Amino acid sequence: MKIIAIGRNYAEHIEELKNERPIAPVVFLKPDTALLKNNTPFYHPDFSDNIHHEVELVLKISKEGKHIQKKFADRYFEEIGVGIDFTARDLQDKCKAKGLPWEIAKAFNGSAPIGEFLPISSFGDLNDINFHLLINGQEKQKGNTNIMLFDFGTIIEYVSKFFTLKKGDLIFTGTPSGVGKVSIGDRLEAFIEDKKLLDFEVK
Repeated sequence: MKIIAIGRNYAEHIEELKNERPIAPVVFLKPDTALLKNNTPFYHPDFSDNIHHEVELVLKISKEGKHIQKKFADRYFEEIGVGIDFTARDLQDKCKAKGLPWEIAKAFNGSAPIGEFLPISSFGDLNDINFHLLINGQEKQKGNTNIMLFDFGTIIEYVSKFFTLKKGDLIFTGTPSGVGKVSIGDRLEAFIEDKKLLDFEVK
């Protein structure tokens, strides 16, 4: 199982981090050791003073495929969930400033909590899915798939050019604006529409 993640997929998030708008999906990977399931607490690492939350919709790949055409992309996932792409922003900034890869800022242990998944039959329109994140009961991020720069089909078509997708792989599809620092003691709750699918604490 591999975790594929998409960066810079919401315009307002690009602007808040002062990044360049991409002409193709920005892709990075996380190892399976990044995964946190079953609302397991996230233990704040001591190598960073600035861990940011990034709430994202997550696609669960349901069968193997490569070089998938966009028009057939919906045949390759049957469930959508929600997750957090934790980012050590201080480490990422240092790596980017030196022109270095920044996996240590994105792919560290526990950096990919995921919640429950919903069947795609739950959604009337995959291009109109609302999701949001609460921290200590306050809304910090909200997004809708209709403002993604690259929709699910485009992401799967692009990613599958380079990586064979296998059953059980997860694709994090990008975060909306509102990212920010988490602290020990915070409680994070993530929703798709009005369904809470992820609920855990930072320790």
